[in-house]
Amino acid sequence: MMPKDTNARGTIFGGVILSYIDQAAAIEAHRQFDRNFVTKAMNAVEFVAPVHIGDVVSFYARVIRLGLTSVAVKVDVEAEGFRHGDKQLVRVTAAEVVCVSVDKDGHPVPFRDKQQPC
Repeated sequence: MMPKDTNARGTIFGGVILSYIDQAAAIEAHRQFDRNFVTKAMNAVEFVAPVHIGDVVSFYARVIRLGLTSVAVKVDVEAEGFRHGDKQLVRVTAAEVVCVSVDKDGHPVPFRDKQQPC
């Protein structure tokens, strides 16, 4: 993380991390299903550790649920600190992001017909 993303206390803004969570979820949704997606919701985001300038932040995304037009993606966030040479890995947060499959006009598109079994 870089200085432009920090608040007055020298830690990374939560909104910056949320933006990366959103991007990670979209990439995973698109990787699994070759469609256009929009973010509908980001559930239960609680920051449990700060991220500092120079930390290397990793975002691990996986699909956890498939709906008729939406996919839920779990994103886990970890930071590895290099500032003091300890290279300690810390869990920062996790989020569930709901992405909706949409057509070119922004209307939801089903993954399957309602009549078909999963």
